[in-house]
Formats: sequence, structure tokens, C-alpha cells
Amino acid sequence: MLLNQRISILYFLKAIKTDITIIIVFSVLIGTFDQYGFLEDISIPIGVTAIFGTAVALLLAFRTNQAYDRWWEARIIWGAIVNDSRTLVRQSLYFLDRKQEGHESMVREIALRQIIWCYALGESLRKLPFSKKVKSYLDSNGIDDSNIPNALLAAHSETLSIAKQSNLVNDFQQVQIDSTIARLCDSMGKCERIKNTVFPKAHSMLIHTIIYVFAAMIPFGLFDKYLIVETVITIGIPVIFIAIEKTSMLMQDPFENEPLDTPMTDLAQTIEINLKEMIGEKHIPVKKEPEEYFVL
Repeated sequence: MLLNQRISILYFLKAIKTDITIIIVFSVLIGTFDQYGFLEDISIPIGVTAIFGTAVALLLAFRTNQAYDRWWEARIIWGAIVNDSRTLVRQSLYFLDRKQEGHESMVREIALRQIIWCYALGESLRKLPFSKKVKSYLDSNGIDDSNIPNALLAAHSETLSIAKQSNLVNDFQQVQIDSTIARLCDSMGKCERIKNTVFPKAHSMLIHTIIYVFAAMIPFGLFDKYLIVETVITIGIPVIFIAIEKTSMLMQDPFENEPLDTPMTDLAQTIEINLKEMIGEKHIPVKKEPEEYFVL
């Protein structure tokens, strides 16, 4: 997620550098040929160019809106994960009978597993190798599954079942804790849906093609007397459109380990700090200030 104080313009320029290069070369060549070459007599009414410009603007507005909806939904889901993680540990603390033996160890087991689940879910969505913290927990607990976050939630349910059999919780408390686990499972499924649902490529190709058609039409609708002005306009307007399109493309996939991502690792660190404080852990990690213009 980008930080307001440190937004890097270079990041966006690097993302569209190929398109910028193509448009600059095209604009210079077309502008030159339009004034001094075989394209000199070609003229396109500015109204036709305006129609294409309007079409591009409408398509980009729709594209940007849809991309933002995906990005914002991902952020809402992880906000719910933060809340449900705290709720799960709070319920474990106060629902499990403190008079019964094994209360503290079971609460600690649930809290530490939930912390690992948050890290594992974020790393799974980004298709990254598991961190040392996650690997160490999985190895020590013998967890080996194709979907590690799902296996960790299953372990939560198993622990809850043991708590019920040991009379640490009653029926009502078991249902409440199980509901929280179910919400975590729902959030995981929603993240996987966003990750595995590809934004329609045909729509992207259509917008990109229309932008280049629009760029090709601009020089023939402008007054040919001033080459520099014509070239600047031919470069400037398409570059703005392409920058908007690229921004929407980056936002539409919020789990790709990019600066515009949902800050899953940062949120997992927040959850770790909160949960360890709740269970009275002595060694609480300290969140470092971001060194870049974004947090992941």
C-alpha cells in the first residue's frame, strides 16, 4: 500500500516506460510527416477525435472503478481478518474456563496459530515461499497440506472440539468461537476468489487499442503550423490515459507483492503484536517504520 507522504512518481514512470517510448517515437514521426511528408494532406475533423477521446475516458472510468472496487474489497476483507483475529483470542481468553487445567496453554496455542495463519495466508496469496517464522511453526507441528491456511483453521476447530470434550467451554461458547473461525474461513475464501479471478483481458486489450487509435488520430486534427505544440499534445494526452490505465491494472490485483498491494504483512505484524499483548507474552515485536514509500 502506498504511503501518502512518500509516493514515488518514478514507480509509475517505470511501469509505463515502454508505452511512453512508443508514443514519443510515434508522435515525433507522425508530426514530422504530417507537416513535411506524405501525410501533409490528411486531415481528420476534431469532432471525430473528440468522440474517440470521450470513449477512452468512459472506458477508463469504468476500468478504474472496477479495479478500485477489487482493491477496496481486499482491504475490507483484511480489516475483517484483523477484527476476527482479536475476537478469536478474546473469546478464547474469557470463554474457556480459567479454573480448568490447560486453559492458558490452549489460549496460547490458539493465539500463536492465528498469528501464523495471518502470515501464511498473505504469503500464500502472493505465491511467496513461506517465511522462517511460518516454516518453523509448520515443521514443529507437523502441518503439511496443499492449503496451509485452511489446515491451520482446521487445527483451530480441532482444538475447539477438544476444549468442548474437556468441559472448558459450554455449547453456547463453542458455537460463538466456531462462528468466528467460520468468518475467518469466509475471509480466506474471498481473498482466494479475488486472487483467482482474472480481470477480463479482452477489456484491457480494447482500452489499450482505442488509446493508440486515439493517439494516431490526434495529429491529423490539430493545426499543423507548430510542430512542437502538436508533438507535445500528441504525447501528453495519450500518456495521461495510459498512466490511468496502468494504475487501474496495478490496483486490480491486490495480492501480487507490489507497492499498491493490500498491506497483508504489515497487518499480520499488527495482529501479532495485538494477540501477544492479549495473552501476556513478554517478548512483543516492535513494528519498524517503513523505509520505502509503501508497506506490504
